[in-house]
Amino acid sequence: MSALTPSSQVLQRHEALFYGKNILVAGDFHDDYVLQLETAATKIHCTLFHLYSQLKKRYSDKLIEFGVMPTDACYENTNTLIYYWPKNKHEAQFQLAYLLNHLAQGTDIFIVGENRSGVKSAETLLTSFGTIQKIDTARRCSLYHFNADSRLAFDIKQWWHQYELQLDKLNIKIDNLPGVFSQRTLDTGSDLLLNALIDNTSLIRGRVLDVGCGCGVLSAVVAKINPSIELICVDVSAVALASTTQTLLTNGIDGEVIASDVFSDINGRFDLIVSNPPFHDGKETDYSAIETLIAQSRAYLAANGKLCIVANSFLPYHRLLAEHFKRVDVIAQTTKFKVYLAN
Repeated sequence: MSALTPSSQVLQRHEALFYGKNILVAGDFHDDYVLQLETAATKIHCTLFHLYSQLKKRYSDKLIEFGVMPTDACYENTNTLIYYWPKNKHEAQFQLAYLLNHLAQGTDIFIVGENRSGVKSAETLLTSFGTIQKIDTARRCSLYHFNADSRLAFDIKQWWHQYELQLDKLNIKIDNLPGVFSQRTLDTGSDLLLNALIDNTSLIRGRVLDVGCGCGVLSAVVAKINPSIELICVDVSAVALASTTQTLLTNGIDGEVIASDVFSDINGRFDLIVSNPPFHDGKETDYSAIETLIAQSRAYLAANGKLCIVANSFLPYHRLLAEHFKRVDVIAQTTKFKVYLAN
């Protein structure tokens, strides 16, 4: 696992608060610090599949779950919640709503996060539901203690958002939960990629893999262009997988939705791999997923298979692609984005 994040370093200053407690850990954490605490029991809920896989491998004796929301087993006998604030405020509201709806009254709740991610908004977000107190500020992070006087109401139906997408003659409805990329509207990179695919429909055939499927925009469009394809959608985010599943269902599209860290849980070869790959992990620039996608794609492409991705123009994609593919073409571009086709 990586070195302790600033948020975990702040928690480390208060280890005595967690001795002998039955703890549930949730939110946007990226290390295993909480599993090193001397607690009566520590349960982990992950919304990121790669983190879940790493922790499950190292701590097979612990209750570690992956999904949009924890199961009842995570809440059983829990008297303390450690919540790592995510980069997206709406995602934090969503996660805290279901957590505080299921935790027993009187549960000690500790919220920690980086100030630049908006953790300070926890003060106004929770003040009407109980007593919240800042107990530390360090490493550009804040740590709060909260005790709920009443449970928060939660109905997941109220958290789903839907928008309509019209491209060419296609009319598609996109469903999504908080925390998913392009949640409110189609991003400009995906728009450019989709229009490039509409202009090159012969690319969409056979087995098609959407890496980093998000809310299912790319998957839904390619399946509508050619309904005969075998569609596979992968992502590391639990809310992304749930959103893609719902988008496919809403539009009457058949497809397999799989939790996978790029190719970690994928088998077989594909005629087309499409992606609008992320280049951020939290607030930081991170090319690891991109580099894995490009470096390993050839092993998952069928004969004459192609990789089609969109990227910000300033990112070093062409160089990375040229290191692994014989031919790399730019099939669409604007001042900000380029669509690459490699084979």
